[in-house]
Amino acid sequence: MKTILLPTDFSINSINAINYAIELFKDVECHFYILNVQKASAFISDDMMVVSSSATIYNTIIDAAKKSISNIISTIEKKHKNKKHHFTSVVDYDNFIDSINQVSKKHSVDLIVMGTRGASGLSKVIFGSNTVRVIQRCNMPVLAIPDGCKFDSISKIVFATSNSKQFNKNEFKPLKEIMALGNSKLDILHLADQHHLAYNAYDNMDFFNTYYNDAKHEFIDTISNDMFNAVYKYIEHNEIKILAMMNKKHSFLERLFIRHNVETFAFNIDIPFLVMQHS
Repeated sequence: MKTILLPTDFSINSINAINYAIELFKDVECHFYILNVQKASAFISDDMMVVSSSATIYNTIIDAAKKSISNIISTIEKKHKNKKHHFTSVVDYDNFIDSINQVSKKHSVDLIVMGTRGASGLSKVIFGSNTVRVIQRCNMPVLAIPDGCKFDSISKIVFATSNSKQFNKNEFKPLKEIMALGNSKLDILHLADQHHLAYNAYDNMDFFNTYYNDAKHEFIDTISNDMFNAVYKYIEHNEIKILAMMNKKHSFLERLFIRHNVETFAFNIDIPFLVMQHS
């Protein structure tokens, strides 16, 4: 049985991601954990000065969240009537990322599915920002669903890579499983930047030829700042349904001074975005 974590803030965007997951795994025995995370800032300082009052507010917030998740589950069960799908409601009072990691570990989560949407001006959408933080700071694979993206098919998937690291088959398990759901074709997009990292592609070719021998390989030379546009054009011209990438953990200083490519893609891509974690 697959174990899928579905974080929600009850926004239209997050509900859309839940519905996408239900459709994607319609033929798979799954246990879905629908998670809502409350945080300390939900309380005002005056309430925290009186224990009984703050406790009442806490209970009210938690109960409201539980009821909202219950309504989501009820709506799904009435619409789909899928006996292969099982649901558990989880409401946590914690830091968002800590909660995701704890729930994932406790329930041996295979995949996190959540919504994301782009930034507007200088202000980022909170839930979209959370999705990027989950991608960067959690150890689970994440399937990010853009705002308004409805499940259609997964006939064609592209895996984009600069081949800066060698791969192993365990890292690719989420991609392999999603490909099996839709009998998907796989394109592998090798990106070379100004540092000419694509030469390492040949170190990975034995891997790809062994596990994805039917995959189509494309090689694109581009500068780092233009990688997003190169991938986006490829997606548009080749009717790609899901973009997959491998997340490489960066040091604190790197995260502080550069904008990670994963963040660029998560905020701007308009098809589902699978991010696997490099071990």
